[in-house]
Amino acid sequence: MNDAYVIGAYSTTFGKKPEISYKDLTTEVYRGTLADAGMEDGAEVVSTWFSNYGMYSVGQGGIRGQVCLTPLIESGEYPMFAPIINVENGCASGATAVLGAFRDVSSGAAHTSLALGVEKLVDERPGVDRFAVLEGGIDQLDPDDWREYYTAAATKAGKELTFAGNRSMFMDTYATQATYHMAKYGTTQRQLAVAAAKTHTFGADNPRAQYRFRMTPEEVLEDRLVSYPLTRSMCSPIGDGGAGLLLCSPEYLRSCPPEVQDRAVRVRACAMSSGRYRDLDDASMTAVAARRAYAAAGVDPGDIDVAEVHDATTFSEILQSEMMGFCDEGEGGRFIESGATHLGGSVPLNTSGGLVSKGHPIGATGISMLGELVIQLRAEAGPRQVDGAELALAENGGGIMGFDEAACVVTILERT
Repeated sequence: MNDAYVIGAYSTTFGKKPEISYKDLTTEVYRGTLADAGMEDGAEVVSTWFSNYGMYSVGQGGIRGQVCLTPLIESGEYPMFAPIINVENGCASGATAVLGAFRDVSSGAAHTSLALGVEKLVDERPGVDRFAVLEGGIDQLDPDDWREYYTAAATKAGKELTFAGNRSMFMDTYATQATYHMAKYGTTQRQLAVAAAKTHTFGADNPRAQYRFRMTPEEVLEDRLVSYPLTRSMCSPIGDGGAGLLLCSPEYLRSCPPEVQDRAVRVRACAMSSGRYRDLDDASMTAVAARRAYAAAGVDPGDIDVAEVHDATTFSEILQSEMMGFCDEGEGGRFIESGATHLGGSVPLNTSGGLVSKGHPIGATGISMLGELVIQLRAEAGPRQVDGAELALAENGGGIMGFDEAACVVTILERT
């Protein structure tokens, strides 16, 4: 396998963009990613992995990338006949697209490959259930299976399980996991609030974030309760946006101008695992993806300087701190409360603002997480910069199978 390098990274702002179309988002991301790579046009783009989750809700169930890139093909900005591969893998769609681009480049199949993700979750049409599109991320063929699973988990944790129409049902599944973790390990709601406040504070310094305000743990706890123990400030919002990464081979990188080479970031590893309905007390499959990535990169958790983990709710930041090996299992709450994940701590987490502050337009999420780490490794993150960051990790999970994600991709990046 050959090395692969990120030479272009771009993200739109995240937020409610009802006036912006899928094609508009795609055009902005494509042009922005090429510009960051110092390219005047896309003639050197060999392949594109196009990530989207919810476009089927507006009738575009297939050929999504081809449709969204059509204006760029017609203008000559996207190379005619270059392959476009569509990716849908729940909330892990973005990182799965990056995995595809990484394999294209590292296998020698392409000297450049683009991962591009767009999403529009804000739907202002009258009578539309804005959460319905999310339900494709859980088994709809045998829904009784997961209802029984969560009911048993909630009973064991001492929580009443209810699914209400004023929120995504995923908030209830995460709340059940959080309550179970609290009952088993002594994790507290205040520890969740500390994590959320830290992440919102990072988001305030990210000009691309959907929410840009600082919070204290007390303010997080006082916010509206969504599903105990989760308040609104602990949950990712509905929003729109796009993100892109351009990867290239070492040979191609050597042909680039010095200023492009100086900003290149090496992909040390990109590993994936898929989930199942595990026993409540088993470790998550995200730990498997992490072990595979560490082994491929030849590094340990203690070598990671900065990380982005998939905090669809703040509880996920606590859980993934454990699954990524940053602390022992069951210690995630205390680890975060200690300040270890803050700026200046042992491994700052979600310096982008995470999903709870930066936002979570599903198809773009995993790519934007890696884009934040590219910025960190280039030392271009401004007030949220992690000093001396050389190794970075992103964990992007998607879909739900009981207490497991359906898919998880863990990627390790290195400053060259």
